[in-house]
Amino acid sequence: MSEIDTAEAERHKVKMAKRKAVQDAEVAGKTVAEKGLLIVNTGPGKGKTTAAFGLALRMLGYGKRVGVVQFIKGKWHTGEKDAFAAFGDHVAWHTMGEGFTWETQDLKRDIAAAQAAWEKALDLMADPTISLVVLDELNIALRYDYLDLEKVVAALRGRREGLHVVVTGRNAKPALVEAADLVTEMGATKHHFAAGVKAQQGIEF
Repeated sequence: MSEIDTAEAERHKVKMAKRKAVQDAEVAGKTVAEKGLLIVNTGPGKGKTTAAFGLALRMLGYGKRVGVVQFIKGKWHTGEKDAFAAFGDHVAWHTMGEGFTWETQDLKRDIAAAQAAWEKALDLMADPTISLVVLDELNIALRYDYLDLEKVVAALRGRREGLHVVVTGRNAKPALVEAADLVTEMGATKHHFAAGVKAQQGIEF
């Protein structure tokens, strides 16, 4: 790296001072101190559930309880489930799915599993000791009409004050996107699976 002269350093200082002023003004304009958020992680790219569990870990770091309901995943043993088990009662974990839809090939069974998972989700959202609920792959259950979209969105909108909810899965329904406070679209720029690399322990599960 070339040596920075005095003039360049001063220009940088002025530039950063202006940027800080803009940033400070933007932060000062936010008037809502705290709000329970409805967060949606969707899109074709990898990382939707991983991001949700990152938030769960952050919440646990502050000593708060977390609830997890997995709507589709069921057959795979995952490292994250084992890791969160170390937090004991601080995590209420419920894997309710029976595997991906193309594996079960049983519509009636898939609908029943999704409805049972949604009932468990409602229980967790009603629990005042839980600060964050992760509804993993709920978007998939909604995509295949295993659940009533209007009822689900209404329940998420009407959740108790202060509760954060994260919904994951591809193809989020427009009604859910509209109801959400934060929506992240995970892009699929490049994926090792396309190059023939199988799902790996510690990366995919």
